[in-house]
Amino acid sequence: MHIETLQVFCDVCESGSFSKTAEKHLLSQSAVSQQLAQLEIAHKCQLVDRKKRPIELTKEGELLYRTAKEMIDLYEQFRTDLHAMARPERTRVNVGAIFSIGMHTLPAYVKRFMVEHPDINVHIEYLSAAAIYERVLLGDVDVGFVAVPKRDKRLEVYEFEDERLVLACSTRHPLANTPQVDIHQLQFERFISFEKDVPTRAWIDGILGRYNVVVRSVMEFDNIETVKRAVEINAGVSLLPETAILQEVAAGTLQGVPLTNENFVRPTGIIVRKGKVIGPSIRYFIDLVARRGRD
Repeated sequence: MHIETLQVFCDVCESGSFSKTAEKHLLSQSAVSQQLAQLEIAHKCQLVDRKKRPIELTKEGELLYRTAKEMIDLYEQFRTDLHAMARPERTRVNVGAIFSIGMHTLPAYVKRFMVEHPDINVHIEYLSAAAIYERVLLGDVDVGFVAVPKRDKRLEVYEFEDERLVLACSTRHPLANTPQVDIHQLQFERFISFEKDVPTRAWIDGILGRYNVVVRSVMEFDNIETVKRAVEINAGVSLLPETAILQEVAAGTLQGVPLTNENFVRPTGIIVRKGKVIGPSIRYFIDLVARRGRD
């Protein structure tokens, strides 16, 4: 069985058409049909219902389609990694980080890495979480830094910092003058939220829900910098990583008030594509920033 035959089969499944698949692979329609028939003979089962238009997969066909897609993806990854092995070792690490981590948490680690490995360049791009996952999987980014990392069978996930969450409020807000705040004091407060597709939003909603605290979400933003600007003008309060507001607290535009109920944190993580051929440069960097390299 050849990878090319499996690719033809997958294209037939996805297009539902022998003619479209034949055109894509520069084959005759008869040749596509023969390749499908060979698969059916080899596995002693019918894979598609040819009487229906567009054609439909049998249960056996669905099983082979799922398996073939995984095999093709693995083979493409193998080819990419094999090509990478043939190239000289790069002296650059491409990093993608959400803004809050890239600006406030990562610089100290990058500085230490540059001292230990001055010949290796660390290039950091500030991206949305969705873009980081996509570009890590594509191989455009070597190492990604995200908040509330999600599990994906295609990714290796390493623990990074647990960022302490505090109540972020304007210095003009009544709670700014309190040394500590009970989370129940946020009941019905005007709240500056992250947008619903930002992982931190679900994490903070989970914290509030655990304590049955209902807030009034008056604004939603997709990045922490805009959230901070809204809090500064006293449009509402928010729960933010303490490290992300240190500058504003020092400048007197924001106050970070500790919460008494528990040590609320936002987990962050490092993501790398599973199976990626990692050269020494990237390995040095991961070993430095990952928690396992610091404990």
